[in-house]
Amino acid sequence: MGRYLLRRTFVLALSLIAAGLVLFVLLRLLPGDPAAALLSVGADEAQIAAARAQVGSDQPIWVQLGMFLSDLARFDLGKSFVSGTPVLPEIAARLSVTLPLTVASFLLAVAIAVPLGIISALRADRWYGALLSAVSQLGIAVPVFWIGVLLIWLVAVKWRMLPASGFPMKGWQDFPGAFRALILPVLTISLVMSASLMRYVRSATLDVLGADYLRNARALGASFPRALIRHGIRNGAVPVISILGIELASTLLGAVVVERVFALPGLGSMLLLGIQQRDYPTVQGVLLVSTLLVLLIGFVADVVQRLIDPRLRETVAGR
Repeated sequence: MGRYLLRRTFVLALSLIAAGLVLFVLLRLLPGDPAAALLSVGADEAQIAAARAQVGSDQPIWVQLGMFLSDLARFDLGKSFVSGTPVLPEIAARLSVTLPLTVASFLLAVAIAVPLGIISALRADRWYGALLSAVSQLGIAVPVFWIGVLLIWLVAVKWRMLPASGFPMKGWQDFPGAFRALILPVLTISLVMSASLMRYVRSATLDVLGADYLRNARALGASFPRALIRHGIRNGAVPVISILGIELASTLLGAVVVERVFALPGLGSMLLLGIQQRDYPTVQGVLLVSTLLVLLIGFVADVVQRLIDPRLRETVAGR
């Protein structure tokens, strides 16, 4: 297991470096000059040259790449071309909104999807099992922004129970206000995510119900609930964990839509603003941090799978 962790950590580091290089190259291939974000209409040649020198776009591409890698090695994501403020502290401030939104939505979705998915599999021949399966199919087809707009109209506008959008200026120092501001976004994401997760949990449970080891456990005298809990859930959890990792990563990357709907000052709004302003350090920083979080989620999912399933550990040890 130790060798696997070392190898997996090395792959994670290489993947992050490769992602940084790809982002750097792709941004520089886009048409236009980032210095334009600092210029007003009718700027003269001297002002253009000064702006290009300020953002570094007057340097050869390999010089810009060297500066980027040097800053990255020092965990410095640079300064915004537009505001002049360091990018990393701004990302950290935005993560205080995006991470709680993502994690809370994920946990709520799992709490909804796992029991309902198991019930829909165990009671597939009953009307409510078929109803749960149909609801999960319908939930996948509904766009997440539509759920958000519906919740805003119903809960915030009609019932006036929660704020429709925004986040407290004091952030989490105003805990009640921050908590209330995230309730509707969390519900929006978790309802859509739980519909997708229910399908995978249902499928994994059906596979477990038809497995030989479950029948053998029943033949040896174990009750159905005991056999399912002791043998079925552990084996059925292995494929579901990889799906959970993918769903969590997708939620993190897709939070930009929900943040726009609810006007939340998270990573999504920061990324969109950086793209609109052609602010390379901001865009690079947000995408690099997002990539790192996605890679870490995949890393944790792989490790948890090997901790649960000894067959995977034996496969790794045999290599």
